Formats: sequence, C-alpha cells, structure tokens
Amino acid sequence: MSEAELLAFFKAMANESRLRIVGLLAQRERTVQELAETLSLKEPTVSHHLAVLKDLGLVTVRPDGVMRWHALDAQALATMNRRLVSPEEVAALVPEESWESRVLAGFLDAEGRLKVVPASRRKRWVILQWLVEQFDEDRRYPEAEVNATLQRRHWDSATLRRELIGAAMMAREGGVYWRLPRSAWRSYADTRPEPS
Repeated sequence: MSEAELLAFFKAMANESRLRIVGLLAQRERTVQELAETLSLKEPTVSHHLAVLKDLGLVTVRPDGVMRWHALDAQALATMNRRLVSPEEVAALVPEESWESRVLAGFLDAEGRLKVVPASRRKRWVILQWLVEQFDEDRRYPEAEVNATLQRRHWDSATLRRELIGAAMMAREGGVYWRLPRSAWRSYADTRPEPS
C-alpha cells in the first residue's frame, strides 16, 4: 500500500456519513435512494460518498434494470485491514531517516542557515557535502561569489572556504574557485583545514 493509498483510505473513512454507509452496506446491498432515506441525506450526497468508496475498491455496484445495488466488498476491506495492521507495511511508509539527514536537521535553522560549524570532523563532513551542493561542478566562481554563497548559509565564509578546499571538495587558483568531482574528495577522517 502506497502512502497515497493509505492517506486516501483514512481521509475517506474519517467522514461520518461514509462510515455509516459502510456499516449499512456491510449488512446487505442497498440502493442510493434507500441509503439517502436511512441516513437523511440527499441522493447526490450519497452518490458522492459511494463514488469515494468505489474509488478505494470498497464498494461494488450491481445493476438490476433501472436500479443500481451497492454492496460492501468485504474481501477488499479485509485485505485493506490486514495491510493496515501489518507492521512491515506501515513501517515502509516512512523512509528511514539517515544519520546525515539528522545531522543536517540538528545544525540548520528553519531558514536553512548553519547555526554553528560542527566541531566533530564527521559531522563537519556532512555539512561540507551539503555546502558544496550550492556550487555547480562545471562553473568557475570568483572568491566574492563563493563568499556571498557561503554567507547565505553561515557568516564565517573564510572558514567554510578553507574547509571545502581542505576536504578537496573545491579547488582554487588565483582567486577563482571550482567544485571538484566526488571522486577527488578526501575522507572526513583525513580532512584538515588548509593553512592560510
């Protein structure tokens, strides 16, 4: 079951009238007119609710002359129920949060600015990978543009620039910087800030 299917199911079943329709159809098949009368609803309203339930595959329709009989598909409801209570199915709906995403969440504020440069080399490596994504690989950047880009994320652009160079994520020559391919990057354990 996809996240969209699950949301559609809960949205559909969160409506009191639809829940009552499911309950009535669980007893026996019924027409729109009969459901409308029993629930004190207008027929177009009942038809709308039935359409939502049909889209979920919970209701079937059987034509009989000019009448259309609606019934609950008990097998579909049982299948849906099994999937909803399966820990594996429910757990699969939430992507596992990576350690890197938790590090980013801990060091970035609501505006996407770096609160502080991490002291831990491993965490700093995650931040540097995030920062280097601000630059295109196939472009050369003057130092002023590098500073402006980094300052949108943290005030200390000089330290961040040195860290990116030290990690071999960026290179510089004559005041011009460029992003290096991932294959050139050093391991976080080997990174040291470049001497000024």
